[in-house]
Amino acid sequence: MKPEDRAKLLNDLRNELLKLQTQKERGTLENPGRVRTVRRAIARILTIMNEEARRSVKAGE
Repeated sequence: MKPEDRAKLLNDLRNELLKLQTQKERGTLENPGRVRTVRRAIARILTIMNEEARRSVKAGE
């Protein structure tokens, strides 16, 4: 996946998480498990981005 695609997906997931958290506060959340899934997907993307950043810094030394 290209870095631009990853950044777009990350932004979309963060927006979805915000909507889910709002629904949770209102008490209208239909699928509470989706919050966990979205949070984990965000964490995975951030992990990949951090690994690539570390690799590029290490290669530049």
